[in-house]
Amino acid sequence: MTTTKAHDERISKLTFASVYPHYVAKVEKKGRSVEELQEVITWLTGFNAKDLQRLIKDNATFEQFFAEATINPNASQITGSICGYRIEDIETPLTKQVRYLDKLVDELAKGRKMEKILRTPT
Repeated sequence: MTTTKAHDERISKLTFASVYPHYVAKVEKKGRSVEELQEVITWLTGFNAKDLQRLIKDNATFEQFFAEATINPNASQITGSICGYRIEDIETPLTKQVRYLDKLVDELAKGRKMEKILRTPT
């Protein structure tokens, strides 16, 4: 699936700091913790809590955020629909990475078990 250039530019310019509070609110509303959210983000990006706080403080865009990230090699196992798009069909790497993060946050908020979210082999 090809997204539009305008769509991709909008996503790249969004700041992690503007979206992170929404992630926190979403998971806490469903009874999950900020620590679990950070575990999910760490799994996907390699960032620890200190890194996340720095990126928030620096107002890093998603483009900067993911440029610094070390994407988990198992991230390609994240599939399904998010925001009307099938993740596995998204061709733009940055947009796909942002949707990976959105999908993991959704799974956490929906109460999915952490080992499933983190694609831990059974």
